[in-house]
Amino acid sequence: MMELYEAQRAMRNMRKVAMQRGVVAILDVGSSKIACLVLRFDGTERLVEVEGIGSMAGQSGFRVIGAATTRSRGVRFGEISAMQETERAIRTVVQAAQKMAKIRVDHVIACFSGAEPRSYGLTGRIGIEGREVHEQDVARVLASCDVPDYGEDRDVLHAQPVNFALDHRTGLSDPRGQMGQELATDMHMLTVDAIAVQNLAYCVKRCDLELAGIASSSYVSGLSALVEDEQELGAACVDLGGGTTGVSIFMKKHMIYADAVRMGGDHVTSDISMGLQVPTAIAERIKTFYGGVYATGMDDREMIELESDTGDWEHDRRRVSRAELIGIMRPRVEEILEEVRSLLDAAGFEYLPSQKIVLTGGGSQIPGLDGLASKILGQQVRLGRPLRVHGLPQAATGPGFASAVGMCLFATHPQDEWWDFELPVERYPVRSIKRAVRWFKENW
Repeated sequence: MMELYEAQRAMRNMRKVAMQRGVVAILDVGSSKIACLVLRFDGTERLVEVEGIGSMAGQSGFRVIGAATTRSRGVRFGEISAMQETERAIRTVVQAAQKMAKIRVDHVIACFSGAEPRSYGLTGRIGIEGREVHEQDVARVLASCDVPDYGEDRDVLHAQPVNFALDHRTGLSDPRGQMGQELATDMHMLTVDAIAVQNLAYCVKRCDLELAGIASSSYVSGLSALVEDEQELGAACVDLGGGTTGVSIFMKKHMIYADAVRMGGDHVTSDISMGLQVPTAIAERIKTFYGGVYATGMDDREMIELESDTGDWEHDRRRVSRAELIGIMRPRVEEILEEVRSLLDAAGFEYLPSQKIVLTGGGSQIPGLDGLASKILGQQVRLGRPLRVHGLPQAATGPGFASAVGMCLFATHPQDEWWDFELPVERYPVRSIKRAVRWFKENW
């Protein structure tokens, strides 16, 4: 636990250094593409930490001055499976983004999906004896949380205080300076497979870059695709990537749950490739141009020319109807959405006051997906594009860039995490708790 805590602190310090230098790179390491954005901060005088706990601590203005993407290599289910190939892809994309930005970058902040995320809701409480709450008290109450025994082979990726209560007043975002007898907190902790994190860190290091932060794609996609009201009142973000589909739930502007389905757009492509017996590249193109999940009478008549180059003329000159293509795509898309539904049920999503669902990610662009999703998930569903960010090239404004844009927000408006406070080191009680977000009902 301590090494991890130290590692996270070291990354936080590295990010401060990068921001003082005025430039940092964002790396979104996905299963189908790797994206890199280079951010420049406007003037260091703006980087004075804003006092306060929560989503807008340490605000700063920034703009994107370089952007590049490359086809992902060596990444499966959001995790690195072939180190050299991923390293080559990261080098390629970082060099291209640096070239556009006309500046060299040393520090990167990376996000990734997959790695079997698990969410825990923790609570802690301490006595204050009627005096004012100080920084140390916040540290003490965070340290008093019962940390579950989450396993040797796992790392804590995020540990964020999502609520403070002082005596009978709950829903406080920052208790400092207020008086009371007892301070309590609710914390959301996300753990992931440690090997996946180590591989990513090692890969970044091999590219001669310093890792200045790491985040879960599900979390950062929610930051950029959910509007402020949705983050406040309660909503889920479903990020349909290539290899995985990330799910995150937000409430009171904090992420309170995250998980992932080990399926995404690539699985739809491989179904098309097998069903129509065409190479993957052609299947991907057919999916993009003709794909969908609802067939009408028209689609029986709309024919798609299949090209492949087996040398067998009969086999190469084939046509299929769009209805056949939809018949191949729909079952897989339904399967992904059914899995998402069972994750939301497990998280107790139905207890939230508002239950909006926002679909984003490259896979969310399949025509008719929102209709099918609202049928299966039974909620109000909308398609979400990432927020507009200064300097972002037009090509990078689509839903496939939700996590990359979310990383910009994560880098520049960090939410407070456990390791941002000088925690008293002596106690780390390890007690098991139920893996769920049951404290919704009691606290909000």
